[in-house]
Parts: sequence; structure tokens; C-alpha cells
Amino acid sequence: MSDSGPESFEATPRDSSDASFLRAEVRIDLDAIRHNTARLVEASGSAQVMAVVKADAYGHGLVESAFAARQGGAEWLGTALLDEALILRAAGDSGRLLAWLAIPGDRFEECVAADIDVGVSTTWGISDLVTASRSAGRPARVHLKVDTGLARGGAFNTDWPALVKSALVAQSSGEISIVGLWSHMVFADKPKHPTVTAQIATFNEAVELAERMGVTPEVRHLANSAATFALPDTHYDLVRPGISIYGISPGPEVGTSSSLGLVPAMTVVGRLAQVKRVPAGQGVSYAHLYVTSGESTLGLVPIGYADGIPRHATNVGPVLAAGKVRTVAGMVCMDQFVLDLGNDAASEGDEVFLFGPGTRGEPTADDWAIACDTIPYEIVTSVGPRIPRVFRGGR
Repeated sequence: MSDSGPESFEATPRDSSDASFLRAEVRIDLDAIRHNTARLVEASGSAQVMAVVKADAYGHGLVESAFAARQGGAEWLGTALLDEALILRAAGDSGRLLAWLAIPGDRFEECVAADIDVGVSTTWGISDLVTASRSAGRPARVHLKVDTGLARGGAFNTDWPALVKSALVAQSSGEISIVGLWSHMVFADKPKHPTVTAQIATFNEAVELAERMGVTPEVRHLANSAATFALPDTHYDLVRPGISIYGISPGPEVGTSSSLGLVPAMTVVGRLAQVKRVPAGQGVSYAHLYVTSGESTLGLVPIGYADGIPRHATNVGPVLAAGKVRTVAGMVCMDQFVLDLGNDAASEGDEVFLFGPGTRGEPTADDWAIACDTIPYEIVTSVGPRIPRVFRGGR
């Protein structure tokens, strides 16, 4: 591993052996993140691995998760926002680090000074980085992004030669260094989709054009989590897994978390704030969208959509409570939701498991995604900061 290992990354993951006073907690298994990263290193073949830790490491805690991913073998880290990358540098990370989503006037000078690579899709981006380079007194390391069909970030069609030319001019004057050429896939989670071969061909053509113009990239990268597992032709020099670093499959056509050798790292736990008996026919929560079928025990869980529990989980969200998987009873509120526990015994303070790896019989993030008609990415990244992260497996 490079100098980006734990000896140079001084952040110390927080560990808590007693969080019983918390109304809820998000338990993050750092050993699982280390394991998943090592599994992705194995799957990537000769390509280096960039662990994508954007969006607070998909809700798992930016600094702690990045530290664990480095220990698992990630030679690179990737963030969307420049701010996220600067937080990692402030925490002590000194390895290769790429950030790619910026606006004009963003914190380019700080990133150049901190040796953070920057993804660039536009000529204004090159111009801003030239200015930043002059102020920082060192070349900016850039990765030129080509749009191969996603129609999101990246230079599209005839814009690509202009972007490459602009970067080469700045490189010739010593203000930038063209480190990478990259793109993003549309349907890597569906490996047989026709866009896959079309994007690979378009990316190869863009790389060849850039190289003919004089670019000698250090790394070419296209693969996300799904492509890392399912599309070896997309590995090139570097792969960029995100969701799988946290133990979640990128899609059913790629495989389940278990079949891919991944371990989900996030467990969301609440505690019952109130338990009470109610009669048959009792409407529950706003609008009485749930009505008890008989005399029953209700359990109040003090977390809601302000904490990232989807309002769409009303009457469908699965929760392990009082020994059984149950569904949310009635409307998910801003700060709380209710469970119908039937006639099973329960007490205030008892733990309820919203989702986790499934080893206790609890639902998984995939189960929540299915219930709420979304994807597990949204489930884990939506869990808000009002629920503390409690880190296990710190080293």
C-alpha cells in the first residue's frame, strides 16, 4: 500500500460499548468495510481501487469509513464534493484522493494546495484550476471526464477535443498535470444492457483521441461497483466502487451481497419510547391509515422522517421488534412511528432493528428499498445526523 495507510491517516474511529441511553443509533461495522474493500481489491484484478466515500461515506461516516477502506487496501479515495476531500485531508489522509463535482469559484486553490486531484468536465474548470495553480504555486492534478452516454457530467461529443486541448495548453505551461481520463456508466448493474458495450467503445475512442493529441494518462477509469464485479473489460487502471464498499449489492443482476462476498456495514437500531394496550378498531397515527384488528400492544419508536426514515414506509416498512419482523403501523411522522406488537411482550427501552446485515433475522437495506420502492443507496444515505453513528471494530 502507498503512504495512505493507517500510519499516515491519524483519524481514530470512535468506539462505544454502551449507547443504551440513545433513542436510536446507527451501528457501523468498520471491520465489514475493511473486509468489503479487500473483496473489491480481489475482484478488481490488476486495477487499483478507489473507495468512493462521498455523501458522508453513503451515510456511514466519512472519516472513519475512509480510514477503514484505506486499511482494506484502497489506494485511492473518491468524493463528489471538494469540501468532502478537504475534510479527509484535514483528518490526516495523505494518499491519492479525487473530488469531481464543483461549481465555478469553488475551493480549487485549497484542493490544489492539498494535493487533491480534481475531476474536470468543462473548459471553465480548466481555467479555474489554472488560476488555482498559480495561487497555490504547484500544478493542479486533473482527471478529464468524457460523457460516454449518461448525459450528466462530462464533455459530450465535439466538446471533448476542446476540453483536451485546453488541458494540454495548461499542462504545457506547467499549471496542470493531466492524471486521468474517466467516465461514468449508465447500466453497469445490468451487465448485458446494450449501452454497456456502446459506452466502452465510446470511452476507448475518447481515450485514443486524447492520447493522439498528446495526453499520457496515469489512470483510466470507468467501473463502478457493478462493473468491478461483472465487467472486467471496464477495469482499465482504476475502479471506483461505492455502494459495495459498505456491503450492499449494486443490483440483483450482479448478485446478492452474500453471493458477492460482501458484509453490510450499517445497522439502524431504535428503542421503544412507549408501550401501551389499545382496543380493537383503534386508528393509529395521522389520518388513521392503520386500524388495529383486535386488542393490541402498540410500541412507539422515536425516530421519523426527520431522521431519514422514509415517509413511504407508512404501513410497509419492515422492523424487527419483540422477536418478530413487523411492518410500520400507520403514518411515519417527523419524529416517530408506531409498531403493532400484537400480544407479544415488550417494554420501554427495548431495541428494535430497522435494518442491518440480517444476521439476527432483521430486515436489510434491500428489504427496506423493496418496501419503499426505491434503491438501497437511498435508504442508507438518508439516515440523518440526528441518529448518532456508533463505530465498532476500530483499530
